[in-house]
Amino acid sequence: MPRQAQGRWPEQGQFPWLDQEGCRLPADSTARSLIRRLVAAVEPGDRQEEDERQWMLDWIDSGVQLFRLAKPASPPQHLAVYSILIDAPTRSIMIVWHVLAQAWLFPGGHVDDLEDPRASVVRELAEELQIAPAFHPEFGDDPFFLTVTQTRGADSHTDVTLWFVFQTDRDDPMTPDEREFGEVLWVPIDDLTAWPDGVFDPGLERFLEKLTARLGPKALLAR
Repeated sequence: MPRQAQGRWPEQGQFPWLDQEGCRLPADSTARSLIRRLVAAVEPGDRQEEDERQWMLDWIDSGVQLFRLAKPASPPQHLAVYSILIDAPTRSIMIVWHVLAQAWLFPGGHVDDLEDPRASVVRELAEELQIAPAFHPEFGDDPFFLTVTQTRGADSHTDVTLWFVFQTDRDDPMTPDEREFGEVLWVPIDDLTAWPDGVFDPGLERFLEKLTARLGPKALLAR
C-alpha cells in the first residue's frame, strides 16, 4: 500500500482525484493507461524531450513494471516525480540540496506501486516540506516536462521523471525533512549565474528554457 503522507495534507476537495490513501489505482491496466495519457499530453520543448517522451511511451506500452517495488532500485527503471515550486512576485523557484544524491535538485521522489503520479508529487511535498500548494494555473495538474535520467552514486538506476509545476509563496512556512535535504534555496528563474555552485539535474537548463518560453515576460508570471 502507498504511504500516507505525514505533514500538511491538501484540503478536502482540493484535488478531485486525490484521497487520504494516496490515490492508489485499482489495477495495472488503469495505472498504465493514466500514465500513458499524462506522458502523451506533454508537448516536447526540444528534440531530446521528444525522443525521451517516445522512449517513455514505448516503455509504458511494453508491459514492464513501471513502479519501484523495493529499495534501492528494483526494478532498475521506474517512475519518479519532481515538484517545481514557483513564487510569482520574485520570479523564483525552489531547489534543495539532496543529501543522498549530493546535488541541487527539485523536491520529489518515486511513484509508489499503482499510485497516480499526481498524487505522488502532492504526497512528496507533504512528506518532505509539509506543504500543500496548488498546481500552477498555467500548467494545471499535468506534467510539463519529461526526463529519463541515470542517477548518481551508489545503486545507480534510471529515473523516468514527470515534472509538475506548482504555485506558492516563498514566505509561507514549510518544514524541510533534514534527513532528505541539507539546504533549501529560492533562486531566480532568469539568471543561472545567481544559482549556487554544484551538481544539478542534467535536464535543468533545458527545463528552464522551456519554462521561460512558456511563461514569457515577467508580467505574465504574476497574473
